[in-house]
Amino acid sequence: MSQITTGALNGLVTALRGQQTQLTDRWIQLVFGDAEVEHSDDLTYRQLADHVPRIFDEICLVLESQDMDSQEHAIEHDAREHGKWRWQQGYRIDELVRELDLFRQVLLAAIGDYAQHNPSFDRKREERARLITDQTLSFVTLTSVREAVSERDRKLDEYTGMLERANQELTFRERLISELYETRMQVARRVTHDLRNFLNVFATALQLIGRSQAKNDRAIALAKRQVTDMAALVDEMGEYSKVLGDDSILTVERFDLTDLFDELMQLCHSSAKAKGLTLKGRVDPALSMITSNRLKMKQIALNLLSNAIKYTTSGEVELAIVASAAKHWTLRVSDTGMGISEEDRERVFEEFERAASDEIPGTGLGLAIVKELARELQGVIRFESYKGRGTVFEVLFPLVLEIEGAASAD
Repeated sequence: MSQITTGALNGLVTALRGQQTQLTDRWIQLVFGDAEVEHSDDLTYRQLADHVPRIFDEICLVLESQDMDSQEHAIEHDAREHGKWRWQQGYRIDELVRELDLFRQVLLAAIGDYAQHNPSFDRKREERARLITDQTLSFVTLTSVREAVSERDRKLDEYTGMLERANQELTFRERLISELYETRMQVARRVTHDLRNFLNVFATALQLIGRSQAKNDRAIALAKRQVTDMAALVDEMGEYSKVLGDDSILTVERFDLTDLFDELMQLCHSSAKAKGLTLKGRVDPALSMITSNRLKMKQIALNLLSNAIKYTTSGEVELAIVASAAKHWTLRVSDTGMGISEEDRERVFEEFERAASDEIPGTGLGLAIVKELARELQGVIRFESYKGRGTVFEVLFPLVLEIEGAASAD
């Protein structure tokens, strides 16, 4: 193709500049109406126009001089900015390429229209104008895509770094939690073992004292009572260490809540009666079969009932099993006991924390056990209590416990 003299395309450039607003509007309408550029719907007119008007001006300058080298730096800068913004606006690479191709089509159509209405603009000039426009927009597209890919890779590197740091932090936390649980279990087991040995020796000594001629019945009775109380504490610590160390697959089964209710009432009847308390109970007739772990459910209820009886000196303790929100039911244990003060409410579920007088025996593990077991059974605990006015504990459970990997007892 013969060289076209500089300035031979000036008429075209003047016409294009005069139509810049109309051509930009036509391009924007094409982009908005193109199904392949989905994310354009999320942009305003101004956001979509972006750096295109400046790129349009730079293309006109290249057509004027017929030398892209003189405008390459400016074109590259604006093309990179365009690619960067489009990536941040959520564009895919194919959408970016498609909208710039639509811009190419608009400009080439404008060149063809100018050639048709200006006979002096011969075929050589038209082909030259088309070639320059096509080359310039190819450079714009390539530069924009490279910047978008670079922006994507930078974000991926950033997110990868964040994920790696988060993963390291999670691994560190998991290790700390694992070590903490192991330490708690070891302490509980060691203390339980040492106390059990001491109690065995102490009980044997009491038996020997009881057989001797010179004995103090009152002192022996007091000592036996202390042994009994300490044995109960040891059992509670042993139970807690088992709860913490239980890594077996949770077994679920269908069972009747009414049967469990009857069993709980029978188990707690004697201890309530011994303290002169009234033990009440009620079961919602709408409830029957549920799917969960029966043994752990029984442990939760017994711990709550034992606590209620232990900390109530007069009045009553009530066990209620009631229907709750859709697909859930509630275990409720209420009492007329001493209650829990405002300052003690935050710590009652912590290990070895007790919100009662030291005269009442206990390790402060009962509610900690309830908390761990309820977590396993997807229970949500809430309670209300006022000092001297009793306490109500409620645990909301699903009617069907669904845990991935849980074994069925059926």
